[in-house]
Amino acid sequence: MDNNQANSRSNAGNTAWQIIGRLVVAAIVLAITAFFTPGFSINNIWSLALAAIVLTVMDYLIVKFTGLHASPFGKGFVGFILAVVTLYVTQYFVAGYSISWIAAIIGALIYGVVDYFIPGDQEM
Repeated sequence: MDNNQANSRSNAGNTAWQIIGRLVVAAIVLAITAFFTPGFSINNIWSLALAAIVLTVMDYLIVKFTGLHASPFGKGFVGFILAVVTLYVTQYFVAGYSISWIAAIIGALIYGVVDYFIPGDQEM
């Protein structure tokens, strides 16, 4: 096996761990946000895990197609609005996840603050 194949496998392993780490961090941040936000509920651990996956995929697609980060502090006001919309739209993809528009606004603020303090590289 030459060096290029070894580096390729190493990078693929690192990318997988980055994705798993990002999902775990997203689930933790989402759980904390739901706990502190009135009008925002996640019924069980499976709904939390699925919501974290949906939010991560939506964030990835938004970044891929627009170049904007859907985090409240990622791109200023536009990032905040994207965070509100992604939190709200997720309820249509995940059973056991419910949020109102007001809770999505408050949740985006809390999500941004918690996400700011939890360490981790959010770039992939």
